[in-house]
Amino acid sequence: MTNDEIGAELFISPATVKTHLARVMAKLGAHDRAQLVVRAYEGGLVRPGARG
Repeated sequence: MTNDEIGAELFISPATVKTHLARVMAKLGAHDRAQLVVRAYEGGLVRPGARG
């Protein structure tokens, strides 16, 4: 999802989404969103094939 889409879903501004993503990436040592997705799968936050 884009920052705009995430913001609309959570009722926050795209700038706030950008700030939160940057902080999460810094804390996890991720360089991009793809690495965050990998971490989410590895950590059991999401399951393959799960939706919603």
